[in-house]
Amino acid sequence: MSEAGVQARGVSKRFRPSASLRMLLSGRLRGPEVTALDGIDLEAGRGEALGLMGANGAGKSTLLRLFAGLLVPSDGAVRVCGLDASLGGPALARKIGYVAADERGLSPYLSAREQLAWTAALHGYRRRAALVRVGELLERMGMTSYADRALRELSTGMRRRAALARGLIGEPEVLLLDEPTRGVDPAGVHALHDHLRDVLARGCTLVIATHDREEARVLCKRVAVIDSARLITVDEPERAVARLVGLLGDANG
Repeated sequence: MSEAGVQARGVSKRFRPSASLRMLLSGRLRGPEVTALDGIDLEAGRGEALGLMGANGAGKSTLLRLFAGLLVPSDGAVRVCGLDASLGGPALARKIGYVAADERGLSPYLSAREQLAWTAALHGYRRRAALVRVGELLERMGMTSYADRALRELSTGMRRRAALARGLIGEPEVLLLDEPTRGVDPAGVHALHDHLRDVLARGCTLVIATHDREEARVLCKRVAVIDSARLITVDEPERAVARLVGLLGDANG
């Protein structure tokens, strides 16, 4: 495999969630410990698209947040482009773009142009350079006609395009995507996939958490199947999806 864009070695993540009302009344401030990831070994090379698949709660989003430096592993090491992701900081932020499933970080009251301009400023772009970069991304995403409308007025597909553009503003080497086409109509899915192929062609590493089997097939070189916090297999998409279907069938049997 080529030099790793992202790498997890022996990674586990455990949480103690906030207590329920019943627990609080009994004097307990935290719930029982939950294992979100358990001993994950995984990597994706530079310019590779790696899919993450599994049932809800399997640990996919937690792994993305570890790669993004938003969480620190309980055990093991996470590296992004050779950097220790657990340390976070500006060096890591310059390497990655992170697009959450719930479009967090996007204000419904700002326009796409305003959102992107603000993000460009955070990435250190000067005003003129920011305007150029924002214009490029709006055009690439087919959003020029919608650029000055508040996000709450846009369709789900257009909001997902805005979120993707925000993740790309700093020209990242690694793009982390959590269900990038959830709730998007077929035409919008096709357009987003075209944008992601362009990103791959530029040598960016993609890590994509998805429930869409066709999305995994058309975008990903390999797919990692995670079940109950553990890595089950890493394989080419068709074989990985077949393994996932088997797991889900066993769970429902």
